[in-house]
Amino acid sequence: MTMRDFQQPGRSPVYGTRGAAATSYPTATLTALDILRSGGNAMDAAVAASAVQCVVEPQSTGIGGDCFVLYAPADADHLIAYNGSGRAPALATVDWFLEHNISAIDRYSPHAVTIPGAVEAWCRLIDDYGRKDLGTLLQPAIHYAEHGYVVHPRVAYDWHREIQTLEHQAATKQLFLPNGHPLKSGDRHVQRQLAQTLKTIAQQGRDAFYTGAIAQDIVDTLQKLGGLHALDDLAEATGEYVTPISTNFSDYQVYECPPNGQGITVLIMLNILSGVDLGRYAPDSIERIHLSVEAARIAYRDRDIYVADPLQATLPIEDLLSETYAETVRQQISLDRAMTHLPPPAFPEHPDTVYISVVDDEGNAVSFIQSIYHSFGSGIVTPNTGILLHSRGSGFRVDPHHWNCIAPRKRPLHTIIPGMLVRDRQTVMPFGVMGAAYQPAGQVHFLTNVLTYGMDVQTALDYPRFFYNNDRCQLEHTIASDIKIGLEQLGHRTERVDKPLGGGQAVWIDRERGVLIAGSDPRKDGCALAY
Repeated sequence: MTMRDFQQPGRSPVYGTRGAAATSYPTATLTALDILRSGGNAMDAAVAASAVQCVVEPQSTGIGGDCFVLYAPADADHLIAYNGSGRAPALATVDWFLEHNISAIDRYSPHAVTIPGAVEAWCRLIDDYGRKDLGTLLQPAIHYAEHGYVVHPRVAYDWHREIQTLEHQAATKQLFLPNGHPLKSGDRHVQRQLAQTLKTIAQQGRDAFYTGAIAQDIVDTLQKLGGLHALDDLAEATGEYVTPISTNFSDYQVYECPPNGQGITVLIMLNILSGVDLGRYAPDSIERIHLSVEAARIAYRDRDIYVADPLQATLPIEDLLSETYAETVRQQISLDRAMTHLPPPAFPEHPDTVYISVVDDEGNAVSFIQSIYHSFGSGIVTPNTGILLHSRGSGFRVDPHHWNCIAPRKRPLHTIIPGMLVRDRQTVMPFGVMGAAYQPAGQVHFLTNVLTYGMDVQTALDYPRFFYNNDRCQLEHTIASDIKIGLEQLGHRTERVDKPLGGGQAVWIDRERGVLIAGSDPRKDGCALAY
């Protein structure tokens, strides 16, 4: 891998031999490392770090959200995938929405709140694969909720962009706009109700969240706003172990969770690019960006058509991942001109997520992602238990003819996608990129930085980004003006983005040298640590 220029701003990847963790918040990374050093494994560390982030990154995640996990046990030659996404209420029929003249589910609506799946997933995964008990793992999160945490710069940046969301409900405003203003970098924030909720979960486990007083507070809050939720919806909530999907790229196998997540979008893009000699072009070239954008436009079109809950729709996954299909759509891409026949992807611009990458002393690897979708989710906080509820149900369509149409106990198209890289049946790297719709394009950008251009994981995460969204080729400020002009000459409409594109973490497992190499995205507040 190439060595970075030490005269340029940036940082080196982190090296260790016994364990490594990377998250988007320093306190969470430290928590993960503390768990590893005290005898916990990678799953313990990931859950403990995720719980901390539910407190310290409230704009991006919370116990009122969902998660997906890829787990590579050191003693197995297969991956384990868990779908921790929640379902719509049993009363949520498309006919009800049509009868009430609701053609789309607004993020601030109670209908945007599907049953949160994260806590159930934590409990199941720790029971099945952890070394420590959940009560122990939740103690750091409880501490920061009860005694306060210090707001970091990126969290404050996001906080100030969501004043409208935080003014939406009285309980939300009281919790997140103290004195009528968002918190600033260096301010301390306390969430005592959430601390008590976490204590109850630590003592009683899954049922503490999905039955009893906590569940009642969730249902009461949503019903008062017109929601269709019932106690039975929470009591019967359960995640699902699923079979990962994969493709080959550059002599590696790239694994993703299957739909209802959008991980298949990554694999379609990689299949298209496998037939293109991307390495002949510089990593910051017009050609590299153009080819990547065109592959993404095709893959995102397919996502918008086909990705839905496979328990309620028959999806053509094998066909979409076939080489025949990749070759057919690849023929639509020209080096000389941008395609003109594809619709723009239709997903929100500013959702937020947290991603965690952990490898432990035995070689167990976890790729863990959790979210409340939009920044600060639905903007709905339960008044007695302090739970910020996600807005994932806004990913449904209200169209009886679409596979992703809302239906009772159905899961919506999900944007959060953990990734895992494997070679010769050995885990090479848990990795992930945050940023909702950006995630598939971001994962492909990161993977090609590493596998095609030989960058180390930190350099690959640092590298300037681009994304086709809202019928524009969006460019970070670090992409040169001549690249922007060149893309426009190919027919792309371009724009500079104010908000950075995504975030990301990864841990590379160098088996030959017995070394772990970790990186964390500078677009967030986090860091990687190893020992």
